[in-house]
Amino acid sequence: AQLLVASGGASVNPGESLRLSCVASGFAFDVFSMSWVRQSPGKGVEWVSSISTLGSGTLYADSVKGRFTISRENSKSTLYLQLDHLKTEDTATYYCVKGWQVTTIESFSRGTQVTVSA
Repeated sequence: AQLLVASGGASVNPGESLRLSCVASGFAFDVFSMSWVRQSPGKGVEWVSSISTLGSGTLYADSVKGRFTISRENSKSTLYLQLDHLKTEDTATYYCVKGWQVTTIESFSRGTQVTVSA
């Protein structure tokens, strides 16, 4: 069965950093572009960033450009998201998903909570 399990979320102060990881299993990770999306209470799913299969291509939402960095390690079937200069508006549950610039959270994706508050 396919599974995407994100981890690394925490409660932090504005301006601090976090590194999220997402371990994939049950499918060929290295043939899929991957994305991070986030969802906060009362809001829809927001696409955050995408990365191509080999990691050579990346794309970011304007709201995180210059602050977040997406990367992947295909040998470990793992996707990463480095979050720097965090803002209160970054508070959300973060999920990794299959595909490029998608906003659908699959049922087999487990998110991690990021809370940014002073």
